[in-house]
Amino acid sequence: MSDPSATDIELPHAYGTPPLKAELRRTPEDFRVDEILGYDADGEGEHALLWVEKRGANTDWVAKELARFAGVPPLNVGYAGLKDRHAVTRQAFTVQLPGKADPDWSAFPHDEVKVLAATRHKRKLKRGALRGNRFVLVLRDVSGNKARAEEVLHAIATRGVPNYFGEQRFGREGGNIAQARAMFAGRRVDRDKRSMLLSAARSHIFNSVLAARAERDAWDKPLEGEIWSLAGSRSWFGPEPFDEKLAARLAQGDIHPSGPLWGDGEPPTAAEAGDLERSIGAANNDLVEGLAKARMEQERRPLRLMPKDLRWRWLDDETLELAFELPAGAYATVVARELIG
Repeated sequence: MSDPSATDIELPHAYGTPPLKAELRRTPEDFRVDEILGYDADGEGEHALLWVEKRGANTDWVAKELARFAGVPPLNVGYAGLKDRHAVTRQAFTVQLPGKADPDWSAFPHDEVKVLAATRHKRKLKRGALRGNRFVLVLRDVSGNKARAEEVLHAIATRGVPNYFGEQRFGREGGNIAQARAMFAGRRVDRDKRSMLLSAARSHIFNSVLAARAERDAWDKPLEGEIWSLAGSRSWFGPEPFDEKLAARLAQGDIHPSGPLWGDGEPPTAAEAGDLERSIGAANNDLVEGLAKARMEQERRPLRLMPKDLRWRWLDDETLELAFELPAGAYATVVARELIG
């Protein structure tokens, strides 16, 4: 079984040793992200809905600067998701302007941020309120087994990858886990940091469960007592006997095996799946008890990540471009790691 304290670089790969070595993010332009909200602006209301492009900038910093520019409190600004800093990203923000006209967004005073479009909307954007993200990654100085890389890419397109939380969730050198343990042992932290550390603790347990299942080649296959996640939803069901109907839905990508986002009480899995999750939980008992005391709910996350519309092309002999869409909450880096580690 995987070491419960495993870091991201120790998490098993789905397709063996990555076939390539390459550099990712030589420049922000090598990591492009376009947010997909999945709905249109209302066209009216007291919120300005902005489509913003940022380069090498932190999402929370942009939100605060938008509030400052509009002359409103930071709480008046909403966004659906945090985006990578070392990237060029396009995402939506809302700025509540009760009784106020829009400022001249074209005069926003930061070269690394551009307001591309603005309209009106009735509601503040809330975290997680998006369908997904479209990524374009450029890998440079590529070397290795290109024929094997093509095989892995075709496998990813049809089978997917383990849906690990990316290393961003765990802070510099994975330090968020040690901080979460210290918080559960009594160290006081502010509310925003507390939320971040609770998420890191849950993510660590999830990754450890997924790593153990990847070692068994069961990250996209059921274990007895499985709980199933519905694709494109936070809903789940089971356990129930695995039959032809479930097998067909699994093959179609309608459902995925799931892992725990730990909270109060016991995970709903049974039999082999439940035994594995409880053993990982027991090895991380301080995190499990801390999450229970924090009144986190038991939730589920798919173990399998299926990139949508995965495409790739060689820009030259040493440069590979990848493009794909992922659902909200998934990490592009866990797709790339199957190729470059």
